[in-house]
Amino acid sequence: MANAREIQSRIKSVQDTMKITNAMYMISSSKMKKAKKILEDTEPYFYNMQGAIARILRHVPDIQHPFFSVRHLVPAGERKTGIIVVTGDKGMAGAYNHNITKLTDEFMEKTPGYHRLYVLGMTGRQYYEKKNADVDGSFRYTVQKPTMHRARLISEEIVRAFLERELDEVHIVYTQMQNAAVMEAVDMQLLPLKKTSFSPFQIPVEAPQEEIEMYPSADVVLDTMIPNYLTGVIYGCLVEAYASENNARMTAMQASTDSAKKMLQELSIQYNRARQAAITQEITEVISGAKAQKRK
Repeated sequence: MANAREIQSRIKSVQDTMKITNAMYMISSSKMKKAKKILEDTEPYFYNMQGAIARILRHVPDIQHPFFSVRHLVPAGERKTGIIVVTGDKGMAGAYNHNITKLTDEFMEKTPGYHRLYVLGMTGRQYYEKKNADVDGSFRYTVQKPTMHRARLISEEIVRAFLERELDEVHIVYTQMQNAAVMEAVDMQLLPLKKTSFSPFQIPVEAPQEEIEMYPSADVVLDTMIPNYLTGVIYGCLVEAYASENNARMTAMQASTDSAKKMLQELSIQYNRARQAAITQEITEVISGAKAQKRK
């Protein structure tokens, strides 16, 4: 068994580690709350934009637009798919980054054709660079504090690549926080858009259809609205992923703090036993010395 001094040194080390995990928990908690507030503030814009596109499709259901083009004539083995992968910039967040890379790898394995990765976050970039994957270097900034400007840059690039037929599909893989305890890595298809995603399922069939005027045409209106809609969707994904990352880090730091507390309890017991053994040893030596003195 270790002596009292060694155990005391371990106790101090565990206490110092627990201070760090407690501080990281508080920081992640503050960041997560801010991210959730930002997400709540941006949701009205996203839903209004989605509703406006739904109105156009309701009035012109047979419209043929490039953003809705599925490109059936491209063989499955020749399809070019772009994947926006949203990971963190650092670890210590449990299985957060692993779940994203695992889902992305599974998607690429089951989807034939060519894959181009747009990886956000240092952890994901390092992972796929080691695997020699085709990683586009357009977005090499951090995922901390997502902004609408960054989301617009990403949206402009994928829209350009899709319209110029460099890509036939675009997906985004990010972490969706369903509640404080449940987070799930999800794959969302951004392009081509699906008309069923804009179905007015809450509008009764007998409801009056309002008249709207689209100038100069429905195609031109969609040309303007859909890139803005995609920017809103991507921004929402970035913010939710950021909130999920900090929530995962909170959970990991809380688990580390609990483990440290349990370890401190065990070390305290060991320390007390070591002290008792040392005291007992000293008493035994004193008694033995006294007995030896008497014999003389």
